[in-house]
Amino acid sequence: MAAEMIVPAHDLKAQGIDTTAKLYWNLMTAPLVETAVSRGEGKLSKGGALVVETGAHTGRSAKDKFTVKDSLTEDTVWFNDGNKPLSPEHFANLKADFLKALGEKETLFVQDLYGGSQPEHRVKVRVINELAWHNLFIRTLLCRPERSELADFEPDFTIIDLPSFRADPERHGSRSDTIVAVNFTEKMILIGGTRYAGEMKKSVFGLLNFRLPEAGIMPMHCSANIGPDGKSAIFFGLSGTGKTTLSADASRTLIGDDEHGWSDTAVFNFEGGCYAKMIRLSEEAEPEIYATTRRFGTVLENVVMDETTRELDFDDASLAENTRGAYPIDFIPNSSEENLGPPPKNVIMLTADAFGVLPPIAKLTPDQAMYHFLSGYTAKVAGTEIGVTEPQATFSTCFGAPFMPRHPSVYGNLLKKRIAEGGVDCWLVNTGWTGGPHGVGHRMPIKATRALLNAALDGSLNDAEFRTDPNFGFQVPVEVPGVDTHILDPRGTWDDKDAYDRKARELVGRFIENFAQFEEHVDESVREAAPKAA
Repeated sequence: MAAEMIVPAHDLKAQGIDTTAKLYWNLMTAPLVETAVSRGEGKLSKGGALVVETGAHTGRSAKDKFTVKDSLTEDTVWFNDGNKPLSPEHFANLKADFLKALGEKETLFVQDLYGGSQPEHRVKVRVINELAWHNLFIRTLLCRPERSELADFEPDFTIIDLPSFRADPERHGSRSDTIVAVNFTEKMILIGGTRYAGEMKKSVFGLLNFRLPEAGIMPMHCSANIGPDGKSAIFFGLSGTGKTTLSADASRTLIGDDEHGWSDTAVFNFEGGCYAKMIRLSEEAEPEIYATTRRFGTVLENVVMDETTRELDFDDASLAENTRGAYPIDFIPNSSEENLGPPPKNVIMLTADAFGVLPPIAKLTPDQAMYHFLSGYTAKVAGTEIGVTEPQATFSTCFGAPFMPRHPSVYGNLLKKRIAEGGVDCWLVNTGWTGGPHGVGHRMPIKATRALLNAALDGSLNDAEFRTDPNFGFQVPVEVPGVDTHILDPRGTWDDKDAYDRKARELVGRFIENFAQFEEHVDESVREAAPKAA
């Protein structure tokens, strides 16, 4: 393995990290897979993917994430339930214990990577892992430097990920023995007590969300792609709303599936890989994503595999509902070589409406777009967080509250500015329920969603006849070629129209109640964009 390693001049000792562990620096995919298998961390499937299990933590431990509150962050971080404060003293204890644990390890894996594909706006991240498959995961998900760039690599931020570490609430200020601690001043993120690899990926997203607004860059929890006309589109949405599925369109060039920045010159991916939900994946519905599960270099989390045949069962949720696949973005045939595209001409806000009230698509004014962006209405989908076993209606501001350290108005005003300057069309798309709420209705047909999106993105939907929704005030198409007209009017899909009206009034009330926290931070025109019960 030594011949395959590139050890930078600015190594761990230069960072003040001392360990007697055997260090494996910047290994590529094949040796990391071989090492993971030889160490019993995972097994190869029939198609060549590495199959691993994450144990008790099959999703993010949102309640165990903390940000150090100090002179840098006390006035810049929006401390709340999603950004819990941690004292510098508790972090000092935690760091000391993490470094002690590192010093006692026999083996460690280190990757030097970029967060962000646009060179002038990226962050250099060093990730230290005790598991080979975690090192492969983060190498797959972040942007990989050219091998020639590694010798002089000096990190801006360091992530230490030790699943075997157990936090002590009294000594470390944690809630449990699991912790994700972010220190923007010391430029360090410590992750302990969980084998769920997505914590690393989202930690990098969070630090970019903190850094980029100061440079006027809009960080976004979204997917993005480019149409045949050369125009980009971005898709906001929480996990499970369709960002990955809808952006992996064979007729469009994929920029990325989850995290992006919007600069003056580009929409650029923060990552070099994709992290797709695998549960109930089918070749017919999502052929591009399905194909990645049969490739060497893909990491499959908690996907059930037959031990004898090594066949995968994507319908089996016995290990987790939140089964995942991590793969390099170039495993999608039509992905962008540069990992970026021009500033967008269409903004899509995806919501999985568990109430079954919202139409499958609606056109938004700029003020309505800011209102719905700050609202971030959707449903948490089973498995994406511990304890979520069925869809739950929620408001996650900016369609990514757990990852947004600053006040939502910072991101909302950046979005409003970008929309105004770019003359962008904005759409709200419901990938959730129709014909009734969750438990009564059914999920919106993906074929209908794709047809409506295609009409929006190619511009033809702008020529459709629209009606004004009586509850939300946005414009809803009356008829779209290739789409069942019946589905365009959500009230018409309910057998009990009075029940729909009651549920619509309830949802409107929830919007109004939730938005009260933002009213003093937005213009009157945005407040006027609020829904009003019919």
